[in-house]
Amino acid sequence: MTLTETGESRINGYLFVLERSLGSFLPADVVRDAVREIESHVRERVASTDAMPNEREALERILAELGPPLRVAQAYSAERTIDEAVATGRVVPMLRAVWTLALRTFVGSAIATGLFSAYAAGIGFLAIAALKPIFPNNVGLIVRNGGPWQLGAQFPLPPGATVHGGYWIIPVSIACGVGVLVFAHTTTRHYLTAWGKRRRPEL
Repeated sequence: MTLTETGESRINGYLFVLERSLGSFLPADVVRDAVREIESHVRERVASTDAMPNEREALERILAELGPPLRVAQAYSAERTIDEAVATGRVVPMLRAVWTLALRTFVGSAIATGLFSAYAAGIGFLAIAALKPIFPNNVGLIVRNGGPWQLGAQFPLPPGATVHGGYWIIPVSIACGVGVLVFAHTTTRHYLTAWGKRRRPEL
């Protein structure tokens, strides 16, 4: 199908909105590459499509299959974020990717809650190890009224509470903290890798 001036205007308008939408998520140089990639795909589809029953209907069908510009921009941005996280394995990109998926689906939100909780637990164990030498009488296994109450730090101790556990808590907390963080990080990377391998919508 060879486009008329009206058809060219429709494509240019779509790409203009797409570029603005991508600019909300990605750097300018990445946006330019993304727009060129998507434009190339659109024009390939146009070239291989017959203008039946008319150009406008055929063109609108192609753009409808591609999706609204904002949705395409969100999907493209999410894919790049996930690819960066899996490729680098760095904590910040991985957490950013998990957060991105959490905003897109309910399942992603539930998984993100679990992963963030695991990271928080690992950091909590390391915090116990760091605080024990400084506040030995406030950090450890806190027993209240004869029963275990919490493992951590309490300032000040509530009435009827005592702290159990000596400095052996430090290496145990470090081991637990590192173990939980390694587990959380490995699980996060596996999750993002599995997500990235899913069949993505064709652009």
